[in-house]
Amino acid sequence: MKLMEDRIRKDGIIENGDVLKVGSFLNQQIDVDFIRTCGQEFYRLFGGEQSGVTKILTVEASGIGLACLCAIPFGVPVVFAKKSKSNNISGEVYTAPVYSFTHGTTYTVMIPKSLLSPGDRVLFIDDFLARGAALEGLADICHAAGATVVGAGIFVEKTYQGGGEALRKRGIRVESLARIRSMSPEEGVQFC
Repeated sequence: MKLMEDRIRKDGIIENGDVLKVGSFLNQQIDVDFIRTCGQEFYRLFGGEQSGVTKILTVEASGIGLACLCAIPFGVPVVFAKKSKSNNISGEVYTAPVYSFTHGTTYTVMIPKSLLSPGDRVLFIDDFLARGAALEGLADICHAAGATVVGAGIFVEKTYQGGGEALRKRGIRVESLARIRSMSPEEGVQFC
């Protein structure tokens, strides 16, 4: 999606350590009109009766706002996997270990079993796809619940880190609004 590539060129900040900061429009501050447009694109890609999406699934925290805005054209609820058990999660849960390269730690993400069922057709929405650990964990949870994964809508995919390829080999349809082939502070962002 040229719109996402243009926005990254305009407002993205590349730092050493393979970091692309998009906090001015995608993470810490969300450009609602821009994300609503992105949600319409995900609906074009995954919407309609053929896909039959019943839920949108993401991982806390930065994916929640994005998923909510993207869910509007689908007219379905958003479910998010929590990274830690809290008092408002009771009963049985689906869990999966997810390694965060950003934080250098493994989280056990969880979703109450009451929120995901065998009849659900799930679309993942996430801000970044790098190595794919978060989405692999969500896919494992969906498999355990008997739910069907319709696909993954990704705002920014770092193709050189292999996560998208691994998910596609697993049979998950991945559609990314921007696909980055390489990036550096000196060279900028190179898109696929």
